[in-house]
Amino acid sequence: MGSVPRTLELFYDVLSPYSWLAFEVLCRYKNIWNVSLQLQPTLIGGIMRDSGNQPPAMLPRKAVYMRSDVRLLSQHLQVPIHFPKDFFSVILKKGSLTAMRFLTAVKMEHPEMLEKVSRELWMRVWSRAAEKAGMSIEQAQELLKRVSTPQVKNQLKETTEAACKYGAFGLPITVAHLHDETHMLFGSDRMELLAYLLGEKWMGPVPPAVNPRL
Repeated sequence: MGSVPRTLELFYDVLSPYSWLAFEVLCRYKNIWNVSLQLQPTLIGGIMRDSGNQPPAMLPRKAVYMRSDVRLLSQHLQVPIHFPKDFFSVILKKGSLTAMRFLTAVKMEHPEMLEKVSRELWMRVWSRAAEKAGMSIEQAQELLKRVSTPQVKNQLKETTEAACKYGAFGLPITVAHLHDETHMLFGSDRMELLAYLLGEKWMGPVPPAVNPRL
């Protein structure tokens, strides 16, 4: 028998383009490496408040760098990220609370659909995401009703608090549970280091056996 898969937790927020990059790379490797990938919808705003950090958009030089950095990374990692014109002025002010509560409800009620719905939230306006991911209108409407329930609110709060306890100061973070040790890796550019910790082979952001198809 093979060894027991190591647990990887990915804490992410759809407001974060770097979260999308990490999400896609880990999804490509989840069936190649001996790992169990657990997706953890998290509220980046709560992490920022808890850690005293600020979004890159709050600092003009970081905002300019981020646009260039994400554009190059999206080409390298083959993830189709395109910044909306109003990303910094509208989307960041609006926040991601409702979207992340929606994903939390998806995880609680239809965990098998979490990966697809998360991806659609990045790729399209989130009101169309559930249908494009294969969820029925009735299922989506029921989940939308649950967005404001105490159960969903508390679950998102608990997940965000868990990320903070691991030491998160932004997103994404990947938490690797290896034997008696836990490693928290920040950002989308730590996958080669993650492979080293796992004792797995790193074959680049798009391993040969995988077709991104995004």
